[in-house]
Amino acid sequence: MKEKLNVVIVGGGSTWCPGILKSLTKHQDILPLKRVVMYDTDADRQAVIGEFGKILFREEAPDVAFDYTTDKSRVYEDVDFVLCQIRTGGYDMRSTDEKIPLSMGLIGQETVGAGGMAYGIRSMTDMIEIVNDVRAQSPEAWIINYTNPAALVAYGLARVFPDEHRILNICDQPVNLLRSYGRLLGCASREFEPVYFGLNHFGWFTHIYDEAGRDLVPVIRDHVREHGFKPADAEQRDQSWLDTYAMVADMLHDFPDYLPNTYLQYYLYPKYKLAHLDPAYTRSDEVINSREKRVFAECRRVAQVGSAKGSSVVQNDAHGDMIVEVSSAIYRNTRQTFIVMVKNDGIIEGFPNDAMVEVAASVGVNGPQPYAVGKIEPFYYGLMTTQYSYERLAMEAYLEHSYEKALQALTLNRLVNDAKDAREVLDKLIEANKDYWPELK
Repeated sequence: MKEKLNVVIVGGGSTWCPGILKSLTKHQDILPLKRVVMYDTDADRQAVIGEFGKILFREEAPDVAFDYTTDKSRVYEDVDFVLCQIRTGGYDMRSTDEKIPLSMGLIGQETVGAGGMAYGIRSMTDMIEIVNDVRAQSPEAWIINYTNPAALVAYGLARVFPDEHRILNICDQPVNLLRSYGRLLGCASREFEPVYFGLNHFGWFTHIYDEAGRDLVPVIRDHVREHGFKPADAEQRDQSWLDTYAMVADMLHDFPDYLPNTYLQYYLYPKYKLAHLDPAYTRSDEVINSREKRVFAECRRVAQVGSAKGSSVVQNDAHGDMIVEVSSAIYRNTRQTFIVMVKNDGIIEGFPNDAMVEVAASVGVNGPQPYAVGKIEPFYYGLMTTQYSYERLAMEAYLEHSYEKALQALTLNRLVNDAKDAREVLDKLIEANKDYWPELK
């Protein structure tokens, strides 16, 4: 085991990067570092975060070499972990993903529906390039990927790199939910032992055990149905996220068996959600005018005063902490339980083996060892089968340059669900993404 590690963050201009940097500095006891490098193709965005990072590491981890660059030729040499979070097309294309469907009376969202497919296809070319670049210089590096839409990206990478065993796809929404349950119950979520199944942004907690072995799901369900639900960091969240968490009470009223992932609101109540979305001001606008402005303003302030002490740039550390803790579990072989994406391979009985399911797994030096789920009830199986078929067809459309499969994917998607609408929105997305998508024939 190496004494100290070299880490690369791909997507160094992300507003989530300061939280990851902060987690890297504060968790030196579990993930000791020699070098951290941020890489991005957008020099201007990354420079703001990078200058904050230089000050942060100088003050909190001075023994760690820190730098940022746009030169990928020198990034991946002798790397142990690559933490990947890219946004191909930036916020301009995210806005397009959301507003084109909404202009047609369809839900536009970053990771679901037609907008999610647009983003997923757009991400794949860059993700494939990143994996190839990493492998050319560091064949044994672990790639911890949390690029959205993670469901499509995870399935696409598994198809393109079938023999890869050091790519781990993760998402922080289950962790955010566990932290929120902890706040609701007044206890630390680190004590929880979760049982979870589904696809990314499309899953359910069936059990959450405390240290005494008591299942907390019935307690949480009853509390949420009676008192509502808020995120653990509600005071820092935008209104759209508060509305999203509030919808959990509706889902539990109608489907009380399990605790749902918040993104299921779109699939279960598309008409209701559509009626409450503003086609002229979407989530991308909200992010640009809130988190984006706040993070960049605070990073610039830190650079100006020359100190990160007391900085408020990191308000939700769940994202960064999870990434560091997953990496540490691999490095130290702790076999700690996380909710991650893996090939089904019999985990969910009767479900396609090539599906990238999201389940609880023990994570150690050899990666995730998933816990079996077994048979699931018809309602959940039916929802997941349709969603899996959409994900598979969307990625096959990308890989085969197939217009027909893209049309099939959108027709199956519960947020489109009509072939004429699917064709119209697909044609508009093709035009909008002509600089990013392969030509679909």
